[in-house]
Amino acid sequence: MPLPFYVSPEQMMQDKAEYARKGITKGKSIIALAGKQGMLLVAENPSSSLNKISEVYDRIAFAGAGKYSEFENLRKAGIRYADLKGYAYGREDVTAKSLANAYSQTIGNIFSQEMKPLEVEILVVEVGEATAQDEMYRISFDGAIADERGYASIGGQAEELRLYLKEKYEEGTTLEASLKLAVKALEASANQKVRAHNLEVAILDRSHPGRRFRRFTAAELVGLAGDLES
Repeated sequence: MPLPFYVSPEQMMQDKAEYARKGITKGKSIIALAGKQGMLLVAENPSSSLNKISEVYDRIAFAGAGKYSEFENLRKAGIRYADLKGYAYGREDVTAKSLANAYSQTIGNIFSQEMKPLEVEILVVEVGEATAQDEMYRISFDGAIADERGYASIGGQAEELRLYLKEKYEEGTTLEASLKLAVKALEASANQKVRAHNLEVAILDRSHPGRRFRRFTAAELVGLAGDLES
């Protein structure tokens, strides 16, 4: 009689983690930078129809790397969560921290309970009235949350980008300087030139009344970054 197939819980979790990492590594990278004007998000995204960066609430944005269908479902769930909480309680009760905790619980439950983990890594960022009030959370495929300060990166070259930004990032930089830094970081990690039409860029603008989220066109990016080609 053949012995039953057995895999230890530790080995199963290791296999899940490796599977998720491989899926995320295939995805293009995303950078978030806190600056004087607000929170800048820059993603490598050659698609003109699929967004990796989006608005979740008035002053909160979402970015996802990895399997598009999976982080798109998370994005939609986050919007529903924010709308319901804002309606039931108050708009000021919808925060990046509460949203990141909800994402952490959802992603963590899937990682521990389902056979297939989510092949995603996400960022939830919130712009404050001052730079000291900015919030930035990175949620991994297993639900782990990292409270980032100043800068964050996810996706295929995340570790290389973090090392680059650790050396080059300065607090309180202008929008133009932040964009140039993000572009240089992406070029350094990929070892190739980045063009404006292959970027998806948005900002949570702290000086803008009401909704803070705004996207940039390729032409605007060329004007801001100077040496960035369209």
